[in-house]
Amino acid sequence: MTYLMHTLELLAPAKNLECGIAAVDHGADAVYIGPAHHGARAAAGNSIDDIRSLCLYAHRFAVKVHATVNTIVYDQEMEDTLRLVDHLAEAGVDALLIQDMGLLARLTDDSPLAAKVRRLGVSLHASTQCDTRTAAKVDWLHSQGFNRVVLARELSADEMAAIHRAVPDVELEAFVHGALCVSFSGVCYASQYCFQRSANRGECAQFCRMTFDLVDADNRVVEHSRHLLSLKDMCQIDNIESLAQSGVCAFKIEGRLKDAAYVKNVVSAYSRRLDELVSRHPDVYRRASAGRVEYHFLPDLQKTFNRGYTTYFLQGRQPDIASFDTPKALGEYVGQVKELRHDSFNVAGTASFSNGDGLCFITDGHRLEGFRVNRAVGNRLYPYKMPEGLRPGQALYRNNDVAFEKILQGRTAERHVPVGLVFGLTPEGFFLSMTSRQSVYPCHAESTVVFAHQLAKRPQGENVRRQLTKLGDTPYVCDDFQMEENADSYFVPNSLLSDLRRTCVERFSRQWNDALAASRPKSSLRQRAAALVWQPEYAAYPYLYNIANREARAFYLSEGLRHPTEAFELDRSAASRRPLVMQCRHCLRYSLGCCVKRGGQRPTWREPLTLRLGDGRRFRLEFNCNECQMNIYAE
Repeated sequence: MTYLMHTLELLAPAKNLECGIAAVDHGADAVYIGPAHHGARAAAGNSIDDIRSLCLYAHRFAVKVHATVNTIVYDQEMEDTLRLVDHLAEAGVDALLIQDMGLLARLTDDSPLAAKVRRLGVSLHASTQCDTRTAAKVDWLHSQGFNRVVLARELSADEMAAIHRAVPDVELEAFVHGALCVSFSGVCYASQYCFQRSANRGECAQFCRMTFDLVDADNRVVEHSRHLLSLKDMCQIDNIESLAQSGVCAFKIEGRLKDAAYVKNVVSAYSRRLDELVSRHPDVYRRASAGRVEYHFLPDLQKTFNRGYTTYFLQGRQPDIASFDTPKALGEYVGQVKELRHDSFNVAGTASFSNGDGLCFITDGHRLEGFRVNRAVGNRLYPYKMPEGLRPGQALYRNNDVAFEKILQGRTAERHVPVGLVFGLTPEGFFLSMTSRQSVYPCHAESTVVFAHQLAKRPQGENVRRQLTKLGDTPYVCDDFQMEENADSYFVPNSLLSDLRRTCVERFSRQWNDALAASRPKSSLRQRAAALVWQPEYAAYPYLYNIANREARAFYLSEGLRHPTEAFELDRSAASRRPLVMQCRHCLRYSLGCCVKRGGQRPTWREPLTLRLGDGRRFRLEFNCNECQMNIYAE
């Protein structure tokens, strides 16, 4: 593996400044955050001032900040978007996530802004919205100037490893936790088609979380009113090592709409697991940032918002990746309903409960029912109102744990950069040196004071140690203090010791920042790769290239695309042509046990199958077995 593959980066989401700081404190190596616009989450925009504050805080621990500018950009927005990028670069962001090739072209040309982005060392990352499934696509994106590529969530560990072998110089980023889009990201147009809300503009209406009837060619209902496109949440906490072995260097947690409690819990769980991996293989892996985290709680992923967990396709196709009964949070399994009374019931299990806990269960009619515990007496629970449909033997889940949430409201972690201090004599006075210890950025600084050597009436060692290790609100903590022989025999005023410490810390911090700046990757364009049709659908439906502006059109023309077509959002006639609105590796034929190719039973229905919304709108399914893919077309 290359150096980059040895360096493991835990990448955490930040809805706002508070969440970003929480991510840093709890062990993230990088944080991604959206600016006020063009951030692929319209509801999670942040001011430049807040992003600058996050950069200042994060960089103290060599934690990087990635800004998401990963929507498609319309012509009338391009200049404003370029000004936004200029402000983000000035604010200190380390990377930009980009989807729009027109924007990329403007950031890799000979313009002053492009030169500034390169000079400041801002890395360019190809967003997951770029629909990257193959080594050819990764190679092509790298040839355009991207330092890193975010892979499609649907890839297996073997597929990722093959990509890494083919293009070993490209940083690969993979999602490891959080909500899953059922369509390959960047090529989902269902929300735009149905509600005029573009997923490529950060306004997804979550079409995939809706209920559908599944209807066959004879108009027979195969499944009635179920969430057939709603997936469980991804959780790769037990697959970190296999991902690292596959060449992934950045492990991404989804959740830019989640609160600080979610960030604290999930980041802590994955950071601790990465630390375990590094401790088992210290000669192979290391963390990308600096610092040591002291946790004041035990993270538990089951207690954080989840729809049930899946490893998705990491180890190949799995039968239980969807959540047909509900798109809402189930939470942790806490036991089975045992005995019901008119105002209460008890639970068979080992979980403990608190007043106010939120519980839920799946009814016999495949519906999620939730209620709140008014009073808990051991395992006997008294709801405010007994829920209808509750019966003995039902599985019970907790999607709001009051006691755990209370813990997360407090101070749950502290992060410091451990340093070593050495105090000693110079011919004219005294010196203090400061050296980083557990860090990927080795730094050393020294300061001196001039003061005549005056023998003290009593040893000064304890006072010197106390004064020099008062590192206060700095990110540093002294875990090794040494004093040269006889240095404690001389008197030094506390004011001089404070000056000595302050100067040393300032010099160390400057070196620290310089080391971070030097670590930023340098952009270098490679020989252009020729491939432009990465999946067959791109040739048949050229709006998949998401060309939304003049620059993107010119870009693709220069790459050899003969007839660039407008993005789906701009093509008024696209909706009338029975468009392809989703490409999914999730397959209903397989999920319903009827994939004959993989050992399922022969279906009793007659194809084609159709998804039907409650308002009657229909979407035809095409099972492309050669690609092991399910395509969805609007009718």
